[in-house]
Amino acid sequence: MRPLILYVLRALLTVVLLGAGALPQASHAAEGADAMALRRKAALDSILSRDLKRHAGALAEDSFEGREAGSRGGHAAGNYLAREFVRLKLQPAGEGDSYFQSFGNGYRNLLGLIAGSDDRLKHEVIVIGAHYDHVGYGSAANSYGPVGYIHNGADDNASGTAALLELAEAFQLHPPRRTVLFALWDAEEKGLLGSKHWVTRPTVSLDRVRFALNMDMVGRLRDNRLEVLGSRTSWGLRQLVARHNQKELEVDFTWELQENSDHHSFYTRSIPVLMPHTGLHRDYHRPSDDSEGLNPEGMQHVVQLAFGILDELANSEQIPKFRAACRRETPEMRKLVEQPLPPLPGRLGVSWDTREQTGRGLLVLRVSPASPAAKAGLRDGDRLLALAGQPLDDGDRFTRLVQMAPAKTVLQIERAGVVLEQTIELAGQPVRIGLSWRMDDAEPGVAIVTRIVPLSPAAAAGLAAGDHIYQVGSHTFTSSDEFESLLAAAEGDVELRYERQGKLRTTRLRLEEAPLRSAKGLPSGQANDVGAVATGPPRLFGAGSNQ
Repeated sequence: MRPLILYVLRALLTVVLLGAGALPQASHAAEGADAMALRRKAALDSILSRDLKRHAGALAEDSFEGREAGSRGGHAAGNYLAREFVRLKLQPAGEGDSYFQSFGNGYRNLLGLIAGSDDRLKHEVIVIGAHYDHVGYGSAANSYGPVGYIHNGADDNASGTAALLELAEAFQLHPPRRTVLFALWDAEEKGLLGSKHWVTRPTVSLDRVRFALNMDMVGRLRDNRLEVLGSRTSWGLRQLVARHNQKELEVDFTWELQENSDHHSFYTRSIPVLMPHTGLHRDYHRPSDDSEGLNPEGMQHVVQLAFGILDELANSEQIPKFRAACRRETPEMRKLVEQPLPPLPGRLGVSWDTREQTGRGLLVLRVSPASPAAKAGLRDGDRLLALAGQPLDDGDRFTRLVQMAPAKTVLQIERAGVVLEQTIELAGQPVRIGLSWRMDDAEPGVAIVTRIVPLSPAAAAGLAAGDHIYQVGSHTFTSSDEFESLLAAAEGDVELRYERQGKLRTTRLRLEEAPLRSAKGLPSGQANDVGAVATGPPRLFGAGSNQ
């Protein structure tokens, strides 16, 4: 709360210094933005590992007997959580002005909300859900054994329940523009019964729900790796996650969406969903899933990421709708479309002695049959002296010059002590940057790298297949053609902003403009066009290009 007090004091001091009368409009706007930033930081900082550990540890006590839905322990856990909702000052959103929604064989969902602060947006609802039940003493149907012992379910799902409580506390410090519903589902372990019941008998009209986040098993972050499900259920969700990945978690944006947790109940109703998940482990559905196995610091990182995502959604002007194409997308399709393109074929067709360091050209060891080099009459044992007027004394430099050279160029060679000039027609198009990409319907404004040409500027910049490029210099883009135009216009050192496994990065393309000459004596710029090449990925993901 201290940052808010400082803000108030600063605002009062501003009024005193300016004297009586209204503050300028620009000052109002600046101060409003400052106050929101301070509230947001206070909310983010309120998510603490010690509180997450305390909540999860309390729910994973033996006294709750494994929290089986409808059992004595399950009811005791529900009562404990209802008291937490009271402490957090959530508005009851269950039945009869209570937090509970009863269903089935003594099962109970818990529902509380924070009403939106914006008159225009408060009718829209974001659901934050987590199941609080587990499997009790276990049975052959739901436990990997041994059965008959209390299964405390610290990770599954005391961790997600603790995360929800911390998120509710954070949003009380930073009230959202949209309404946020906090839902603790019962009987998830019996077949997602709690969330399925709610979407068929919602206590808040289902047509108001714009997005659902499911917190299930977020307690065992290992090697900083996080799985995120649902990123293709709307447009731009992967970018949204990456923007708020301040702890640089390594994120796997899986395409899998099975009926294995409560997000699926909303997915079937065409509501966009996300679910962070720290993965299965050997204690899953065993009595050994106790609080000692949790990673509270990792939980804090995951919950802070979730808060950033939810905060942006709860306060943005618009939330993208459900993307129906995700229903046709599978992990197998992901493997197909994310497979890197094969290397480009060689443009010249020679290999040379890499051990020789004479400082005078490169000694040809082999000329590939039917290659441009063979067609130009090059032979084994020739010494390559210059390409397009550029002297050759380094294999990597020679490779780069061949990549950049115009289609028709001049190669100077030495054969039997005689210096000759051979006109050669190189295969393919000149490679200026060394980058191929595709576009993806689920990720507007992103170019996804499909191939990097070795020794090219793109390779030197550290780019790799699978990277997601967001920005060229200060420019964003909306299409493949626009991205291609930005690359074609790039000169000198150009900054690229990209994402790799959920982590935002920047790098610099260093574009050299070697004064290469074509066989006609023209500067290479006259012949070295961008050279777009279709790569032929599935139509859903757009055309690929080559730069």
